[in-house]
Amino acid sequence: MLNDNEHACGEAAELIAQADGLMITAGAGMGIDSGLPDFRGDQGFWNAYPALGALGMRFSQIASPGAFRSDPALAWGFYGHRLQLYREVRPHAGFGILRALAASMPGGAFVFTSNVDGQFQKAGFDAGRVLECHGSIHMLQCLAPCGDALWPADAVVPVVDTLACRMAAPLPACPHCGGLARPNILMFGDAGWVDTRIGQVASRLDAWLARLRRPVVIELGAGTAIPSVRLFGQQLDCPLVRINPREPTVGSKRDISIPLGAQEALERIARALKESI
Repeated sequence: MLNDNEHACGEAAELIAQADGLMITAGAGMGIDSGLPDFRGDQGFWNAYPALGALGMRFSQIASPGAFRSDPALAWGFYGHRLQLYREVRPHAGFGILRALAASMPGGAFVFTSNVDGQFQKAGFDAGRVLECHGSIHMLQCLAPCGDALWPADAVVPVVDTLACRMAAPLPACPHCGGLARPNILMFGDAGWVDTRIGQVASRLDAWLARLRRPVVIELGAGTAIPSVRLFGQQLDCPLVRINPREPTVGSKRDISIPLGAQEALERIARALKESI
């Protein structure tokens, strides 16, 4: 007899088998199986960055342009550590399953994610089909900003004192004005974020969706605290498979709720697809 999760994964497999395109929407929970922190709550954030906990700094305070202006070495200590972490981490097996699912569909896949870690590209997804709605840590911009220029962070080699969460000089600089550079990430209270990359990919996404007749959305690890990803998937006129161990509730009878982690749910869906062949 199938349990509830097995039944839900089987239903998800049926939807996927009938789809002609896979819309992948992903939040912070997608990276947990790869070993990435999700910063859930102040205490979880401070456990990951005890130096910031000692200062009583919340995620919203360090993840802001104001932090770069008031204490650049501390702000770059936080983002430099994350940059190196994201460079080193290996995407979990669920990414490969998503690629295989997309390969079986005429329209392939498109990704909409609030994650800034670049894991979808590292896992082999076409960068031109990954819309990073909050930007990417692998791209830089001017803090001021002096213009709309963006450039890769490839040349940044962070030397971070992890006990103090401070990055050693020289800190990344804007090649155009010489001022301080920052990651091209949408931060809290951020009026200076350069969003030109988003518009370019959004146009491709709209054209891709217009060509599909039977798309399906697989949402992974997207919470309600910052609902950008959930709202995007919900506004599309197609079935949605929500994979989320903490907030799995769906609002439509045609949608499917799977209260599991991303990798486990995708592995179960993949098994259900094989069994149905």
